[in-house]
Amino acid sequence: MKNIAIIPARGGSKRLPQKNILSLGGIPLIAHSILFAQKNSSIVSDIYVSTDDEAIKNVALQYGAKVIDRPKSLSGDLEPTITAVQHVLANISTIIDNVILLQPTNPLRPENLLVEAFERYQDHNCESLFTVTRNHQKLGKIMKKQFFPFNYTIGQRSQDLDPLYFENGLLYIIRAESIKKGRIISDNSTPYEVNHIFANVDIDTQEDLDYANFLIKKT
Repeated sequence: MKNIAIIPARGGSKRLPQKNILSLGGIPLIAHSILFAQKNSSIVSDIYVSTDDEAIKNVALQYGAKVIDRPKSLSGDLEPTITAVQHVLANISTIIDNVILLQPTNPLRPENLLVEAFERYQDHNCESLFTVTRNHQKLGKIMKKQFFPFNYTIGQRSQDLDPLYFENGLLYIIRAESIKKGRIISDNSTPYEVNHIFANVDIDTQEDLDYANFLIKKT
């Protein structure tokens, strides 16, 4: 079975310029995902970084990843992740069975996450697996300057809420054939619950980066 990790990391971030190579815990942001994949070599055969940015490319190569140069036509702000992943598969000559998708902006992951998630993925015989985290907040909508509760009734205790979950972005495992068909998550996908403080880290602003650095120092 051939499993590869793909890390999509384009340049041109607006809110946090060059975020994928900014320092987090003393190493570039993207390096955390590369090192995570390397620590799971029993599952991951090769690690590919898809990027249109020369600086990101150099860092990826420095940390031992292979690089697929992403064309500008697949690197715009509105371009979905699936096209970058499809482009990687189209530029690999070997037959790939499964793809482990690691988003560089979700750099902190529990140590045993991939081993445990991959076991679940195989047991469920699904097209893909993606990580989720339970949200314990009371959510609502504001319409015409009024607040309307969404997942609770006024006065209801938080511990009595029906569980809701969010896609945390830590990890995706996908059949290569599903990616070729344009699917990362489908009706035959399995959610894998991760209730860990790292699930709340998604780097998009300087404040997000500061928070991640704080967590690294505390854990």
